[in-house]
Amino acid sequence: MSQRPERDYRILDKDLGRMSNAEHAALALARPRVRFGLALVFIAAAAETAATVLAGQPALGIVAASVAIAIYLALSIGANDVANALSPAVGAGAIGLSAGLWLVAMMDVAGAVIAGGPVTQTLAAGLVGNNLGQGSPTALMMLAALASGATWISVATWLDAPISTTHSVVGAIAGAGMATYGFASVNWPALGVVALGWLVSPIVSGGLAAALLASLHRHVLDKDDPLPSGRIWLTVMVACAAGILIGVAALFYGGLGWPVVLGLAGAGWLLGAVYAHRTLGLQIRQGEKDSKALKALLGLPLIVAALVMGFAHGANDTSTIAAPLSIVLSHVGQSDKPLLSQHAVMALSGLGIGVGILLFGGRLVHMVGSNITRLNPARSLCVTLSAGLTVLGFSLAGLPVSTTHIAVGGVFGVGFWREQRDRAQSRRRAPMPEEERGRRHLVRRSYVRGILGAWLITVPANAAMAALLVLVLK
Repeated sequence: MSQRPERDYRILDKDLGRMSNAEHAALALARPRVRFGLALVFIAAAAETAATVLAGQPALGIVAASVAIAIYLALSIGANDVANALSPAVGAGAIGLSAGLWLVAMMDVAGAVIAGGPVTQTLAAGLVGNNLGQGSPTALMMLAALASGATWISVATWLDAPISTTHSVVGAIAGAGMATYGFASVNWPALGVVALGWLVSPIVSGGLAAALLASLHRHVLDKDDPLPSGRIWLTVMVACAAGILIGVAALFYGGLGWPVVLGLAGAGWLLGAVYAHRTLGLQIRQGEKDSKALKALLGLPLIVAALVMGFAHGANDTSTIAAPLSIVLSHVGQSDKPLLSQHAVMALSGLGIGVGILLFGGRLVHMVGSNITRLNPARSLCVTLSAGLTVLGFSLAGLPVSTTHIAVGGVFGVGFWREQRDRAQSRRRAPMPEEERGRRHLVRRSYVRGILGAWLITVPANAAMAALLVLVLK
């Protein structure tokens, strides 16, 4: 019997390889659909559970719809806002994307459950509080606000635009309030104060991040022998980052008072200083290279920063879901008490944010951490430190801020400072063609234009959408 040619087996192997590649491609294409399906199942399960628990209550249809849309809003917030906490750590290579998403999701849920205090007065009564009435008009108004905010955040996430989810909900509540109770129902001075914080805070954060990076280059990174001054400057910067992050966590925990917050921040500063001093001393004795030593030194602080900012986000931004939903539940019942307790509403909102982080959060984390400008451990530390300082400073001044605007503003500041430094250095080198100088951008202009455009239209777009939904629901 004649033996088969060897090439038949080679052809078979090649065909099997093609089948394997096709299977991997089909799996990659199916993943977004699987995530979308899981999100729909989670929304339906939450609405069904609420309908079962509240069976026999008036306006059960509005309640079930509000719970479903609130969970949709929570998923959208988780997908968009996780970039604030996790992008510096992932961009610097301090932690992997999957592990970071799981850790920040758990911290968001913990922040919502442990420290998610009531903010209905701030988000709802502070804007249209003098005109809130009992019954379906107010419930429909908040239902429209929830739907508008969730839709806009989903569109922004799909367009790779990190926006302020608080902006979305505040704009939606204002628009729904105008459509329900009239133009004069909105507290315009309060809205103006909120808008002032939104406008100024990213500029401050960007300026601080640029100044910190310039100082780090001048005193450490650009020196021929960075060890003597580096041990001092890096110890101080890591200590300040630890103290500020602990202060932010204590601040968002709420009810501690400024003396306690400052005391905890001081303890965090001391722990950070001890950690940096000991780590740097060990690295100097082992003779590690600069880049490896920086990554080892700053990796843990960046991971801790992501966890702390995740906790703060859960404690603070869960209110953008819980406040409108609580108003709906309290305005369709037969008494002044809401149909669900505040703790139940906060836990449900935090769980929705956590699921949104796990299912959809990776997209914007990668974009903010890698695509706007290139981050490394030193630049990420500057972004984190500037964001924490800005949040604390504006909180002391009593101005509400957007953590999204602050974090992205810090990334912008680092990137634009690097561009200016590169241009200054290029003047001392051989001249380049004009077209080459125009291409040497270290910040992607398309992302800058898209993000700033989304920030500008978030409030009016949500207000118009919510007003239109109120008119339709009427």
